[in-house]
Amino acid sequence: MIYIAICDDEKYTSDHIRKLISDFFHEKNIEMTISQFSNGEELLKYDNQIDILFLDIQMNKVNGLETARILRNRKFKGYLIFITILKEMVFQSFEVQPFDYLVKPIEKQTVTSTLERLLSSMKNARVPSLLIQKGYQNRIVSLDDIIFCEIIDRKVYLHLITSDVIDYYDRIENLEKKLDSRFFRCHRSFLVNLKYLKSYKNGIAYLEGGKEIPVSRLRNKEFSNVILQYMKEW
Repeated sequence: MIYIAICDDEKYTSDHIRKLISDFFHEKNIEMTISQFSNGEELLKYDNQIDILFLDIQMNKVNGLETARILRNRKFKGYLIFITILKEMVFQSFEVQPFDYLVKPIEKQTVTSTLERLLSSMKNARVPSLLIQKGYQNRIVSLDDIIFCEIIDRKVYLHLITSDVIDYYDRIENLEKKLDSRFFRCHRSFLVNLKYLKSYKNGIAYLEGGKEIPVSRLRNKEFSNVILQYMKEW
């Protein structure tokens, strides 16, 4: 699932962009959800996940640039696409790291081109992430947000720093190939993110949040060595 937000005080423009986005992702068979906001104040009160934000620059009260600054200060890491009637406004927005700009009136080809590049960027993002496919839904999860992975039967459970748990079907061998060196398979049913390791004693890995994960006897020595190597590299 990809979470998209549109913030524009012109309802016609907001609805028009919504339809173009919906058509694009429908053709790609990618599940997404869209939230719409009529001003910056509404958007700033929203505390759910946003992966892609379409933000109008020229709005009353809190304009788009100020809204973007506040969001970035709050550690918003999503893709930011500005909507504007003045091309000159783009030169004032570099500090908030926009991905692209859409100049009104918004045309289908422009939106399509932007979203094509954005999808490509998401797949090759510098921030390591995991693309999860669950039925017809797709969701991108940052590896940094995963505390540990648990495998029960044929199902994977990702335990996140937000306390959320995402489940989907996959084999542990496939999952292991998609993760980087910060993850270690300490048990046939567990992969732990060493970033969240608090201590290790008597075959138990103590993770952030109070979770205790067993380490198999066969992996005990290797786990100790991996911890030392991780401390050097990360």
